[in-house]
Amino acid sequence: MLDLKMSKSFFIYTYGCQMNVHDSEKMLGTLEKAGYAATERPDQADLIIFNTCAIRAKAEQKFFSQLGRTKLLKRKNPHMKIAVAGCVAQESQEEIRKRAPYVDVVLGPQNIHQVRNIFSTPRQIFIEENPGIALQEYEMHRQSLSRAWVSIMYGCNNYCSYCIVPYTRGREISRPSKNILAEIADLKARGYREVTLLGQNVNSYRSDRDFVQLLYKIGLIGLDRVRFVTSHPRDLSPALIQAIDEIPCMCEHLHLPLQSGSNGVLHRMNRRYTYASYREKVFKIRDHIPDIAITTDIIVGFPGESERDYEATIHAVEELRFDGIFGFKYSERKGTRAAALDGQVPENLKTERIQRLLKTQELITLKRNQSLEGSVQEILIEGPSDTDPEMLMGRTRTNKIVNIRNSGEREGTMLTVRIRKGRQHSLDGDVIPG
Repeated sequence: MLDLKMSKSFFIYTYGCQMNVHDSEKMLGTLEKAGYAATERPDQADLIIFNTCAIRAKAEQKFFSQLGRTKLLKRKNPHMKIAVAGCVAQESQEEIRKRAPYVDVVLGPQNIHQVRNIFSTPRQIFIEENPGIALQEYEMHRQSLSRAWVSIMYGCNNYCSYCIVPYTRGREISRPSKNILAEIADLKARGYREVTLLGQNVNSYRSDRDFVQLLYKIGLIGLDRVRFVTSHPRDLSPALIQAIDEIPCMCEHLHLPLQSGSNGVLHRMNRRYTYASYREKVFKIRDHIPDIAITTDIIVGFPGESERDYEATIHAVEELRFDGIFGFKYSERKGTRAAALDGQVPENLKTERIQRLLKTQELITLKRNQSLEGSVQEILIEGPSDTDPEMLMGRTRTNKIVNIRNSGEREGTMLTVRIRKGRQHSLDGDVIPG
C-alpha cells in the first residue's frame, strides 16, 4: 500500500535573518525525516511554508504579497496546505487569519518542530511558549556541505525600543553546552570546516558555562573556522576579545551593531551604552587584533533623530571606518516602545539619510579592500561566483569575498591566494601554488 506521506511534497519561502535561514534548515530536515520531499516548484507542492521575518515592514509586506499570490495555487489544488511560520506568525496571527483565511496552520518560532504534524493535526495555531526549546534537537537539511549554522540560544532579553524580536522569539534561553559541542563535533566528523554560532546576543549565553568558556571548549574540537553573530556592544568583554585572539579557529571578524552615533538616540533605543564606550571597545579590539574586520548595523530616521544626531552617526562611521555596514531606515513595529515615541521622521528624509550614509561607507569599504592588495589570504571555497561561472567565490577569515579563476576546486577547499585587486564588494585573487 502506498505511504501517503511519501507522496507529499513541500516548498519553503524564507525571509529575513540567518536565524530564519537556519530555522528553514530545521523544518526541511524535520519534514524529510517524516517522509516528505522538497520540491523546487511551489505550484507542485502539497504544502507551502512561509518562514517569515517581522524585523522591518518591508520584509512583512513582501511576505503578504507572496502569500496573496499563493491563494491562486490553493484554488487550483484545494488539498494543498499553507503554513505561516516565523516572527510574523507569532506577532500577527490574527491579521494572517483575517487577510488570508486560506492559511491552514500558523507556527511561531518556538514551535517550528510542529511542522511534522501539519497533515495529521486538526490544530491550526501553534504560538504558545515552548519551555523546552533549548533541549529541542532537529534533523537538519543544511544548505552547505562545508559551512554550518549552529544555534546556541534562543530569544532576547534586551528589549531595544525599536525591536519586535523579544515579543516574537521570547525571552533568552541557552542550549546546554554539551548539546552544542556534540553538534559541532558531529559536523567536524562529517567534514564541515566552518560553523557560525547563532543567537540574538551570543555574548549573554549562559548555561553550565558562559560564552567565553564555550568558545574555548569549541576550540578543542579542531574546526578550521568558527564565527558568531550577533554581539551586543554592552556585553563585549575583555575576556571575549582575548578568546578571539587566542583560539586558533576563531575568525578575525566581528559584527558589532552600533545602530547610531548619537547618545540621545542610543538612549531612546534602550541600547544601554554610549558612543564613547562603543568606540573604546572598537579601539581595544583593534589593539589586540590589528587585522580584524569589524562590521556593524546602523538605523537612520529613528524617532526624534535630529540633523545633529544624524551627523553624529556619519562622524562615527568616518571615525571607526568599518569594513562594511548594514544600513536601514527605521521601520515602525507595532507593539514596540519606539512606535509610540514622538518625532517620527518623514520617509523622504529617512531616504536621504540612508543614501548619504551608504555612500559614505562605500568609499571607506573600497579603501579598506584596496589596502589588502598584495596581501596573502586563506580562503574557503563556497562555490561558483553568482555573476560569472568562470570564477569561483571564496571567503577570507575576515569574511571578505574573494573571486578566483575557476579551476574546478570543490566547495570546502582551502586555498592560499594573493589579493590582486580590491573592489567595492569583493576582492580579486590569484591562487598561490601549494
